[in-house]
Amino acid sequence: MDIRIFGNGLSGGSFFKDGVFKEGGLLDHASALRSVYADAFCAPPWNEGAERAAEFAGRLTGNVRRPGFTAALAVEGREVVGFATAWTTLAPFPTDRCYPQAAAGLGPRRTTEWLCGAREIDELAVRPVARGTGLAGDLLAAVTEGAPGGRSWLLTSVRSPRAVSFYRRQGWTQATHPSPEGRGIVVFLGPRHPARALAPQPL
Repeated sequence: MDIRIFGNGLSGGSFFKDGVFKEGGLLDHASALRSVYADAFCAPPWNEGAERAAEFAGRLTGNVRRPGFTAALAVEGREVVGFATAWTTLAPFPTDRCYPQAAAGLGPRRTTEWLCGAREIDELAVRPVARGTGLAGDLLAAVTEGAPGGRSWLLTSVRSPRAVSFYRRQGWTQATHPSPEGRGIVVFLGPRHPARALAPQPL
């Protein structure tokens, strides 16, 4: 599969030098990203339909204005086949969406010290046809490059053992450990996060 990464050239990277967006450039591709999102998350365990994909696309308008917003977009020919988005987590730590579960798992001190001011990966999605090509790992690396002090983090769900295993293979460290039989949220710290060695290990 011939996959190329492109963007506005603000990342300062090597392979991804032209693959990272900042500020508003991503909105030109909102429709394509909505399609990728729907393809990536329509199947179990996510089971997200067109309505959730539209909600994601609607959030982009506000997300691109977040401090530290950055995104990577992959295309094959003229078709978008994957993307990743990220931004800086501000203090105080957010209390909407799944953030309270993350804060409960880490506790207030670690939440502030480990996550606030770090680069937060919001979404990582690839079309099913691009799975197994290494694209997801490339996109993840693109949006974490240059994270402040190496501090990057993300949330995923224990409902998806595939996602949990993927992040482990990419060198990310699981920092919270909800019941594997539940529907809890898992915090992962990036490979260069200075607190990764301090993350509690499962019993």
